[in-house]
Amino acid sequence: MEDFTNVNQETTHYGEGDIKVLEGLEPVRKRPGMYIGSTDERGLHHCVIEVVDNSVDECLAGYATKIEVVINADGSLSVTDDGRGIPTGMHPTEHKSAVEVVLTKLHAGGKFGGGGYKISGGLHGVGLSCVNALSKRLIVEVWQNGKKHIQEYERGAPLYDLKVVEDADHTGTKITFVPDEEIFETLDFDYDTLRNRFREIAFLNKGLVISIEDRRAGKERKENFEFKGGIIEFVNYLNKGKESLFQEPIYICKINPTNEVEIAFQYNDGYSEMIQSYANNINTHEGGTHLVGFKNALTKIINEYGVTNRVLKENEKLSGDDVREGITAVISVKLTEPQFEGQTKTKLGNSEMRGIVEKAMQEAFGAFMEENPRQAKELVLKCVTAQRARDAARNARELTRRKGVLESTTLPGKLADCSEKDASKCEVYLVEGDSAGGTAKQGRDRRFQAILPLRGKILNVEKARLSRILSNDEIKNMIIAFGCGTNSDFDESKLRYHKIICMTDADVDGRHIRILLLTFFFRFMRPLIEKGYVYIAQPPLYKVARGKEDKYFYDDESLNEYLDSIGRKGYTVQRYKGLGEMSAEQLWETTMSPEHRTLLKVEMKDAIEAEETFVKLMGDTPELRRQFIEENANKVKELDI
Repeated sequence: MEDFTNVNQETTHYGEGDIKVLEGLEPVRKRPGMYIGSTDERGLHHCVIEVVDNSVDECLAGYATKIEVVINADGSLSVTDDGRGIPTGMHPTEHKSAVEVVLTKLHAGGKFGGGGYKISGGLHGVGLSCVNALSKRLIVEVWQNGKKHIQEYERGAPLYDLKVVEDADHTGTKITFVPDEEIFETLDFDYDTLRNRFREIAFLNKGLVISIEDRRAGKERKENFEFKGGIIEFVNYLNKGKESLFQEPIYICKINPTNEVEIAFQYNDGYSEMIQSYANNINTHEGGTHLVGFKNALTKIINEYGVTNRVLKENEKLSGDDVREGITAVISVKLTEPQFEGQTKTKLGNSEMRGIVEKAMQEAFGAFMEENPRQAKELVLKCVTAQRARDAARNARELTRRKGVLESTTLPGKLADCSEKDASKCEVYLVEGDSAGGTAKQGRDRRFQAILPLRGKILNVEKARLSRILSNDEIKNMIIAFGCGTNSDFDESKLRYHKIICMTDADVDGRHIRILLLTFFFRFMRPLIEKGYVYIAQPPLYKVARGKEDKYFYDDESLNEYLDSIGRKGYTVQRYKGLGEMSAEQLWETTMSPEHRTLLKVEMKDAIEAEETFVKLMGDTPELRRQFIEENANKVKELDI
């Protein structure tokens, strides 16, 4: 395997003149959403990633090998690296230290003039200046030229000039910041969210060591990440719990003067595809030219090999879906001038990367197929099997594709539709059981609420092929009712309800049905989750009757608090075991009325973690399921069996 962690070592000089200033800092505090996307938890963690990205860029340039992230006991967060350190001398045009320029001028840094960094992930990011502007307090420490320098800021303004405080025998930078409560809705850093991102960074940069430590009282944890196998280990990690087709992932590495391509992929015995694409360490969730190049080359190479070696007939052609069934892949490209679409950098736009990736695939994967005929034939036959299963599913898919508004009486699932036709105002309740479904139909607001009862537990789609999935009545009814299609046929504009609400009993069976539904959405209608259309209803657990007054409670804590407040006299408590125990009026009042109900929106913070969880819970490996239960059993306060 080729190692290219230090390909930019020729960039030896990084000084004050490399810091280019584009504009001032003033707009950031006025419109923080323009720079970090939002001021909620996501925006808070965006700031952390921006600081870490600067350290990662030092690693890409070949000058740092270690990054330490600490959530401090006082709620601040520190990022330390062993790189060259931010330049500390006077800036030639700004007449202040380069450290202060970087921290007070928007779009000021070593990534704009070509001298400081050749490859970076932070070029289009908000940078240290934005993090500084949105921090109540920030401290920068730089070890450079045998001295330790320090400077403090308050809401973006320096409290004093950069000063030397002691001698130093190493180089590096440490940024400590306290997010501003005037800006952010939450100041609570989430360890798991950060841990998942740092693990991803370590996978993408072999040789890099990154650690995260939580020093907050009661939350103490620490983990170190280092993956010498890089993205090969990443693919093995993503494939955990699945039976692999080949012994080792196929690995491709191509280094060009202005870019690098690194690809690893492996086939497993599953039916879904898992492809993660990155550009300069940034997860390109929406793909881009590098992903298009990979997919095109994969399809072309497998088809050409199949025809040439007579595994496929001359007029037989495998589709992209056929060749990607059961694949786990990581595509990581690094380039000097990345073009990302949008401030959030989720899609790579550099047109040249499509051809570069295709060429790298053609040379390396094409050679692999020729040099490994037994494995190559096995792969083509797997794709042929996928094609036949997909053909068998086509008729079932056509039956589930909604053509106009179907009458509810034609649906075996007994969908009770709503009269409103504006999807943004409509919601559908997926209700466990015909009995509860009947109650929900009586209690709903017919104008905008539709009810689809589910009979029993739907099929576990994690263990089934598409043809079997689409022949399942409950799944078929949901696809028809939603109207938006599945996977490559998914069309958000045809979605008939902008709230899809899972309403199940608050017991083990109800939770099982809920995870089965979420597995189906994740595998076949993922945009429903990504775009926030899926919700979980919260029916009450208790009703307390006291005189003529009824009160409902959704957890033990609030119930006990109320009972303590009334002296525990003259009341009766009813524990609901299922939705069917409530009358239509009670169900409306507690769970379906927009004025009184509580809905939990299903969000996917991390696709990799979600993939791992669904494989553990719904896959074929009992050991992983048992491990998950053992690790999370202490989080269950009460279990109804």
